[in-house]
Amino acid sequence: METPMTSPSQPAVVVTGLNKIFNHGQPNQVDALVDIDLEVQPGEFISLIGPSGCGKSTLLRLVADLLEPTSGAVTINGKSAHQARVDQDYGMAFQQSGLFEWRSVERNIELPLELKGWDKAKRRERAKEMLELVKLPEFAQHMPWQLSGGMQQRVAIARALASHPKLLLMDEPFGALDEMTREHMQAELLRICAAAGTTVIFVTHSIPEAVYLADRVVVMSPRPGRITEIVNVGLGRGRTELTREAGEFFARVTEVREALRGIEMADAARGIEDR
Repeated sequence: METPMTSPSQPAVVVTGLNKIFNHGQPNQVDALVDIDLEVQPGEFISLIGPSGCGKSTLLRLVADLLEPTSGAVTINGKSAHQARVDQDYGMAFQQSGLFEWRSVERNIELPLELKGWDKAKRRERAKEMLELVKLPEFAQHMPWQLSGGMQQRVAIARALASHPKLLLMDEPFGALDEMTREHMQAELLRICAAAGTTVIFVTHSIPEAVYLADRVVVMSPRPGRITEIVNVGLGRGRTELTREAGEFFARVTEVREALRGIEMADAARGIEDR
């Protein structure tokens, strides 16, 4: 495994000795994560990838303070994960949109700004900008139940980005989108995060998506989840549609795929030995 990049500045996220066990000591105990160590630098984009059930989403929720670790620690910009959540230091977008059915699309996007004390005019202006970004400006006054699932997810992404958070935690947020919209949102996410210096931890099952977006791709093993390899992507920040056709892009996709295949082969070998 490669050593995470170093920086004279304080890391944005530090995960140290993190372990998560569900139903500890019970017959149905599940060892979800084991000995996770990871540093994410300010402005860095990290993709988490691995087999289904490997703990990618669990790790994201531990960083978000939506779950408590069994042992180990998470700090965000020098704060505990709990304090960072209380201080609203990050935005979140998950697989399900999580929109409030009784609030219009516009007012859903305004919610984090409302909680931060933005005045009404600025909230409305920012919501309009975000709706333009996700190509839904004509749906501002619609209710969530009037939108398709993919459209609802685009609103959730707009809400997560609305307050320009220093940290974005994203769990397969583009999974419900059609391919063309997905690629558009990937490019726009990179543009916005680069302009704002936003740090991103992004969970995905798509190898090309992981590579296109990330500075580093963190490869995880089947449960109990461990970090088995970290791939430095090295494609720079000025990524365009041409990036998807570049030889370097395909080389990194292959490197990540081989890392995942190596995990599968090792897992299969262990299964044969256990028989």
